[in-house]
Amino acid sequence: MIIGMLKRIYNQNKETILYLFFGGLTTLVNIVSFKLMLLFAGVIVSNVVAWFVSVAFAYITNKLYVFNSKSFDRALLLKEVSSFFGYRVLSLIIDTAIVWFFVEKLLYNDLLIKILSNILVIILNYVFSKLFIFKKTSDKH
Repeated sequence: MIIGMLKRIYNQNKETILYLFFGGLTTLVNIVSFKLMLLFAGVIVSNVVAWFVSVAFAYITNKLYVFNSKSFDRALLLKEVSSFFGYRVLSLIIDTAIVWFFVEKLLYNDLLIKILSNILVIILNYVFSKLFIFKKTSDKH
């Protein structure tokens, strides 16, 4: 009974659940990359490198597992990749501004701020992906 209920909830909310799961993994990739880069570079460079690594990871997982965009047509891939990275630039700017202000200027804990900033970024990126990047053809009427 409980397993059936959980399956029903999963099936009804599969996209959101998968997005949150892979968003969590993307956040982990981002934070680990950020902390590793801090060993070699400053806050801003570390944040940009972490962003690039995590966005590449997010594109692959979002395309294949969350939004089930299985086409590898060159034109579609070019559109998806450019819009995915383009919208992520906006979230990079927001993330970098938050990290810079709270870590560099107010001297808050870098890990805490990075985690809190990523919560906002996950929400924004879901909206961008759902509405603009991986919009299904049947949704474009």
